Amino acid sequence: MARGKPPSAASGRSVPRQLRGAERSAYFARREAAKVLRKVLEGDSRRQAVGSIKSLVYSPSVRNKKATFALVCQTLKYLPIIKNVLKSAQVLNGKLKRQLELVYIVAYDVLFRQATSTVGEPEKFLVLRRDALQSALQKLLTKKRVKCVDDLTVLYRTPDMLKPRYVRVNTLKLDVQSAILELGKHVKVEKDGLVPDLLMLPPNTDLHDHPLVLNGSIFMQGKASSMVAAALDPEPDWDVLDACSAPGNKTVHLAALMRGKGKIIACELNEERLTRLNHTISLSGASNIQVLHGDFLKLNPHDPLYVKIRAILLDPSCSGSGTTANRLDHLLPSYNAIPAVERVVYSTCSIHQIENEDVVESVLPLATSLGFRLSTPFPKWNGRGLPAFDGSENLLRTDPVEDKEGFFIALFIRKSSGNKLHCQDGAGDFAGTRRTSHNGNTHSTRTKVASSTGRYIRFPYLLTRLSKMSLYHSIQRKRTA
Repeated sequence: MARGKPPSAASGRSVPRQLRGAERSAYFARREAAKVLRKVLEGDSRRQAVGSIKSLVYSPSVRNKKATFALVCQTLKYLPIIKNVLKSAQVLNGKLKRQLELVYIVAYDVLFRQATSTVGEPEKFLVLRRDALQSALQKLLTKKRVKCVDDLTVLYRTPDMLKPRYVRVNTLKLDVQSAILELGKHVKVEKDGLVPDLLMLPPNTDLHDHPLVLNGSIFMQGKASSMVAAALDPEPDWDVLDACSAPGNKTVHLAALMRGKGKIIACELNEERLTRLNHTISLSGASNIQVLHGDFLKLNPHDPLYVKIRAILLDPSCSGSGTTANRLDHLLPSYNAIPAVERVVYSTCSIHQIENEDVVESVLPLATSLGFRLSTPFPKWNGRGLPAFDGSENLLRTDPVEDKEGFFIALFIRKSSGNKLHCQDGAGDFAGTRRTSHNGNTHSTRTKVASSTGRYIRFPYLLTRLSKMSLYHSIQRKRTA
């Protein structure tokens, strides 16, 4: 969407000229919220992860982010009630049924916020039928034998709504114990058993205006998303490449895991997403991240900036993000060579085998020939890869229903006697461990990574294969959907 142009209404009509100020802002927020809600509901119906609501709202195309986020969250909270009321009141005509998501947003406004705006077709239609909607709501309360809407929402809670809310402590600004003490003043807080800097809060805990969120001391990041950087587990003094960085939550998580040391090269091609990435980095306070606006596959391997890269996070856009086709050009093959890499994580927010296991299987022979093998991140995690090939049990999956997020993680490590990972023997919960000296200080266990001939491994060929196969399978799945 071009800057300076107001978004068009979801119904396709031009913007009403009489809109001014707050009314205009609310009008567009409802339509932006409807677009986000549509993506969420489509993902749910297909059991396909589409990213968090926050990541959808904070896309560059959404202008009134705060109002849009609130509308989407609140509409989802009351959605079972809204659907029941609309059905009982029998007020919907065929035309409005073609824009149900906007109807749900407006119905929430009319029923629970007492909105009276009649600017816009769905608004006018539902406001004029407010009495019928309120009557249907009252009948529902009587039928369920509850006195108020809050009691009604409890009855309609889905298993997903009972899942804990996760937040990740940004240890660059705040230690975990201090975060627990501060958050514990208002809600019950528990440490997550897998990711060390992840905290569990009660379901539906709203922290979006909490000072710790606003100042970047904690990030509202799901468990599955937080597992990605932890699976890569870079050493503090390493150089790391985050190949597809925006919006940046995993990038700044890597910075925290590295204690602000070493160097992270964060690549992002899309200029609008780059703005979001820079904002996330600034909020985190990370000082060891260098942002590159460009194609990571076109990096000059002979540039001193890249020759020491030891770990790579490759989290390309997939069907879950809905941007695969737009990213095709900059993820097509390039055969530049970045020297010596020890660990690579390939992750997606997709649940489809063709974007996950099939991609890994296609590059596994090449990876093996280069001295890499699949390792097992978080051995105690039950969700594993589909049985598509021998070794798929090393892959990690999270389920969008059971775990609230659908993610896939593959960890490649180079066979080396110097790297001793938890994922090799199944000990411990964290993805990797580092050697510790007698005084308790952590130090690097790096070894020189070279081929049997003594030459550096040309690893990006494997990365291009991963990117290429991921995009190919994703687009083929879209064409046949």
